[in-house]
Amino acid sequence: MKDPLRIYLVGAHSTGKTTLARWIRDAYSIPMISEVARLVLAEMEAQLDSLRTDIALVDRYQREVFLRQLEAEANHPGSFVSDRAFCNLAYAAQHATILSDVVADPRLKDYMDTVREGVVLFLRPHRELLNCDGVRERVDWEEVLRIDGMVKFFLEMFGIPYIPVASLGMQERIRLVERVLELAGLSKPRLRTESREVLTPHPPLRTGNGQTHGEPLAVG
Repeated sequence: MKDPLRIYLVGAHSTGKTTLARWIRDAYSIPMISEVARLVLAEMEAQLDSLRTDIALVDRYQREVFLRQLEAEANHPGSFVSDRAFCNLAYAAQHATILSDVVADPRLKDYMDTVREGVVLFLRPHRELLNCDGVRERVDWEEVLRIDGMVKFFLEMFGIPYIPVASLGMQERIRLVERVLELAGLSKPRLRTESREVLTPHPPLRTGNGQTHGEPLAVG
């Protein structure tokens, strides 16, 4: 039996991680771990304005998001695709004061060791993908670039091999992912390789039309 394959999509908000993760889920028939940030926010009954002004609330929120990501992955012992990994730590570095505590937590090293054994796709930003859905804290180019740089910093700091996804078009992204996963030993079910329509269940990404809906809050 093959070892389970864990696929992580990392990067800043508004880079299309959720859209691509959903395609991988559908094309390869593997479970998808959705972002936990929105769920945590709802459970805390916190409004975005509070997360901008209450640093204690921000710290509690960011810590809970990280722990909930660990829990979600532990509940999926087999293969999965996750449209997040340690990404909220990039936001914690910008907006919270807990980063030193998290870095000192041995669970972080154990988690990064697990991520290192998976397939990590690092989605790079494009101005054309910036989208405001009324939930994000900030959706501007400078903020996206800061988070992108911080995600790259964590990848390099923990020595995590990654595949950069720099293309904008969905077709090119799909071709890259197909090849990467083929090399990793993951094949699509026969039914899905026989249907061209199933290969492209989502339309191409377009500027400002909401295709990146489901991206993370800019605070997590």
